[in-house]
Amino acid sequence: DPISFINMSLADSFLEDLEGLSDEEHSDQEEGQHLQSMELDAQTDASAPKTHIVSNLSSNDEFLRHMELISDLASKARTEPIIGILEHDPEYKVIIRSNEYATEIDTEILALHKAIRDIYVRCFPELESLVVNPLDYILTVKRIGSCNPEDLTNNVDFSGVLPNHMVMAVTVTGAASSGQPLSAEDLSQVMKLCDQAIELDAHKQKILRYVESRMTFIAPNLSKIVGTSIAAKLMAVAGGLSALSKIPASNVQLLGSTRKALTGFSTATAITHAGFLYNCDVVQNAPPDLKMKAVRLLAGKCTLAARVDACHQDPFGGTGDAWRQEIERRLEKLQEPPPAKLKKALPVPDDKPRKKRGGKRVRRQKEKYVMTEMRKQQNRMTFGVEEEADFRSSGKGFGMIGASGSGRVRVQVKEQKHLLVKKRPSQSSGATSGLSSSIVFTPVQGLELINPDAQRRVKEANDNYFSATGTFSQISRS
Repeated sequence: DPISFINMSLADSFLEDLEGLSDEEHSDQEEGQHLQSMELDAQTDASAPKTHIVSNLSSNDEFLRHMELISDLASKARTEPIIGILEHDPEYKVIIRSNEYATEIDTEILALHKAIRDIYVRCFPELESLVVNPLDYILTVKRIGSCNPEDLTNNVDFSGVLPNHMVMAVTVTGAASSGQPLSAEDLSQVMKLCDQAIELDAHKQKILRYVESRMTFIAPNLSKIVGTSIAAKLMAVAGGLSALSKIPASNVQLLGSTRKALTGFSTATAITHAGFLYNCDVVQNAPPDLKMKAVRLLAGKCTLAARVDACHQDPFGGTGDAWRQEIERRLEKLQEPPPAKLKKALPVPDDKPRKKRGGKRVRRQKEKYVMTEMRKQQNRMTFGVEEEADFRSSGKGFGMIGASGSGRVRVQVKEQKHLLVKKRPSQSSGATSGLSSSIVFTPVQGLELINPDAQRRVKEANDNYFSATGTFSQISRS
């Protein structure tokens, strides 16, 4: 029956919806119970002391076996050089793994420093800003121990841990500290963490000593430049020789640099941008104004030497020795005084007469700028007589212009002799040119035609009749 089939399908769908609602309510209840349990666990963890913070390397079996292997290899002095490919030497792999462990130890010490600081900040909150280095902070907390920060002056010895100016800053700040004493459980936890960090640092120093003893075989050129100790530290921080060869010189200069707190002291003498290379003997022997220059020179040559060692181009260290001598010569050249100035003798005087330009143009130029008589009189002064001055216009004195006793008010200025250019008369041959015309332009009549021969005859007649030597002539009667 189709109607019964429809009713059965509706009933089945209704039952399925009810089952889905019950499943959702059950899941919501389970999630609520899970959240409540998580909140309770968080509260119990916050209230309980943090005894579960333990260094991973301290309990790592592989790390402990590696340290035993280093102890065995360090006791045996190696004299034979590395033959063949460096990466195939078994001890090279131990050195590479040692550099990796040295980097991991630094990370573990930073984590332990953070855990100690979070607990000890309640007792001595100002210590974090005074001692910035993580390991120095841990050693300082270990030295203070259960002592009250207010009684640090006579009860705690910081020698070997902090410099003198830092000891003074810590003791003075501890006397006025606003911290509260720690409980016995928190203090014991802090001491355990400090012991773990100090133990890890001892392992790191052991690794560095072993790598330093093998540096003459692993990186001979780098060891020739900066020494085995600094070369081992550079490789440990960089993570190996191949990693060091890929670092640019500007970053090699900063490897090993730490931030120093100069509380209450001037920053003018603070050393910045300097790491392990600053402790090299080449830098320490240089003058103070050339120390950073020497660090930059060393950083550039160390990068090149690391690349040479990584490619095994010079296993005997000749390239590194040559670069070391080049650095020393460069620093010696910079320390040389400037050359003395030579006193040059005066040149022999040239008394020969020189050719001077003359002629019409030079004379005109001289006449243009010649001093007039008026200016000469103005530049002269009568001894013991105050000159008159025109303060309204220029404020200059008149000198001897119109001076009393001269008998004249105005100075007679001589006229300048200007050379007049005389025009030479044009000489004609007397022949009439074929291009000459008898047309004359007059202002009254305009154009006028004249006869040149008629004017000549008139002039000749006048000369005959009106001449000064002319006489009357006898005219015969016809």
